[in-house]
Amino acid sequence: MSIRNKAYISGAYEHPTRLAPDKSTPQLHAECAAGALADAGLSLKDVDGYFCAGDAPGFGGMSMVDYLGLDVRHVDSTETGGSSYILHVSHAAQAIAAGKCSVALITLAGRPRSEPFGRQLGNAPEAPFEGWVGQSTHNSYGMCAARHMHDYGTTSEQLAWIKVAASTHAQHNPHAMLRDVVTVEDVINSPMISDPLHRLDCCVVSDGGGALLVVSPDVAKSLKRPLVAVRGAGEHVKGPRGGMNLDLTTSAAAVSGPAAFDEAGVTPADIQYASIYDSFTITVLIQLEDLGFCEKGQGGRFVADGNLISGSGKLPFNTDGGGLCNNHPTNRGGITKVIEAVRQLRGEAHPAVQVPDCGLAVATGIGGALGARHGAATLILERQ
Repeated sequence: MSIRNKAYISGAYEHPTRLAPDKSTPQLHAECAAGALADAGLSLKDVDGYFCAGDAPGFGGMSMVDYLGLDVRHVDSTETGGSSYILHVSHAAQAIAAGKCSVALITLAGRPRSEPFGRQLGNAPEAPFEGWVGQSTHNSYGMCAARHMHDYGTTSEQLAWIKVAASTHAQHNPHAMLRDVVTVEDVINSPMISDPLHRLDCCVVSDGGGALLVVSPDVAKSLKRPLVAVRGAGEHVKGPRGGMNLDLTTSAAAVSGPAAFDEAGVTPADIQYASIYDSFTITVLIQLEDLGFCEKGQGGRFVADGNLISGSGKLPFNTDGGGLCNNHPTNRGGITKVIEAVRQLRGEAHPAVQVPDCGLAVATGIGGALGARHGAATLILERQ
């Protein structure tokens, strides 16, 4: 069963805080929920489906449903890292199409700046094999960047253009953590974090969160909000499989992207705006290739010379500044990718970065570690 046009995003809210020492994580979830509900013109009593992931405190869905005072008939706590919330939009659309709910609330929130935490593998099956070597998020993505450079001749200067585009957009966002426009030279002269990735190749760490409301067509058409339809979706999980068929330059988006485009009945050439998960600059480049915006190995050339800058480039991306400059709440940036795509489709992005008459957008993300096991989720959204 296709979910094409079976559900709409009617509420979207990004918490304005980037540092919340005086708020609890449940409180941030609640404030995000209230913001999305107000945006849609709905209330908590209208919600009959709730979606969350590993950032939700306590017993996840159970704790948050109780804390928010919800009375729901459908709960989903699928966990694929930062891509979870893009995937939740798809799952909410599936639940709505199946009649399981009609107003689905998705929330994300956390306080990694106020409450720093370390990466813990716990009892994961890979822990005995990977934990002892000190694998980190940074060196995992650094490995992917190094391999891409080795295989395709990609350069640090080309990766830097991704940060330049993000910073060019972030200057117009009053809530962005990093609002200064940077140059290619600024990026490659910043301290090395994990060769070949520099500090400015890495995303910010921020408190805060966001929320979305996915609703049935009947509910959407009863609200005084622009219609943003879920036109297509795809998801996939990719791992190293013990080293078998290991490919550090291809992500799970190589499966989730084509699936979403196929369901939507459109091609990458039809997309007017792209929200691309940007935990690191290399994350963006590899996803652009895997989604079909350019051939494998051509990502460096595709992003160079401002091609991602709104108003001048071929493919405007992350016009809020993205995770590289704006916000990466609780180290999980997927929900913000959907939020900015919704803004663009509604014509509510900042005038300096708004894509004229934006009618078709993609929101895609990677959760987990690109150089190890990770999930990918892709959405095609359309203004109707």
